Amino acid sequence: MRYLVAANWKMNKTAADTVDYLEKFLPAVEDLTTVDIMIAPPFTALSSASLLLEKSHVSLGAQNMYFAESGAFTGEISPVMLLEFDTEYVILGHSERRHIFGEKDSLINQKMVSAVEHGIRPILCVGETLEERELGKTLNVVEHQIRAGLAGIEEDMVYIDIAYEPVWAIGTGKTATPEQAEEVHRFIRSLINELSKGKDEKTRILYGGSVNENNARNLIKEDHIDGFLVGTASLDPNKFYKIITEVLEV
Repeated sequence: MRYLVAANWKMNKTAADTVDYLEKFLPAVEDLTTVDIMIAPPFTALSSASLLLEKSHVSLGAQNMYFAESGAFTGEISPVMLLEFDTEYVILGHSERRHIFGEKDSLINQKMVSAVEHGIRPILCVGETLEERELGKTLNVVEHQIRAGLAGIEEDMVYIDIAYEPVWAIGTGKTATPEQAEEVHRFIRSLINELSKGKDEKTRILYGGSVNENNARNLIKEDHIDGFLVGTASLDPNKFYKIITEVLEV
């Protein structure tokens, strides 16, 4: 299984910023072909990014999408629109979508189903809040989010990746210890293997939550961590490059 290192830029960088970043970043990773790399810029930069990524081995991702192909859904982006730019991945169920914008499991599931149907590989984000962790509910929360998110597409796991992102570690500078992350990743692997009836052999389980060039090496050494979903550190092409090289050292 190939590792995946994915960048989620969130609401950062203009189209011009994206071009500047990729013109620096792509030559640096040109020969790093044994790991999958994905960059998810803002929607407004998808077109610019698509043109630059076209002849590279770096994949284009989107930070979200709606499940319908078209319609009266003001402000939303459809899978058909993403495919126009050769978007290969889409991040769904991110904690910021869940907690800031109130997305429920049922909506996330509709998006997951739509992504799979349209041939866009979803990365389903799951994770607990600090309160839930302190109450010992981490595995229960993660199990619920995974079962709900995968409802009806459990046997399509070969086309899906999962990112474990403890909410308390996202953008806070706090990171789960390798042991804490490995415990949850091992649980997720067992769960998706059961749900998919063994069809999870191509599913990567990524860790996200203040991943940076300093902690990536210790995290990726764990048996069930198959890559990273990187936020803040991915905004700097040099830091993102260093995280990728740490993965390659394993």
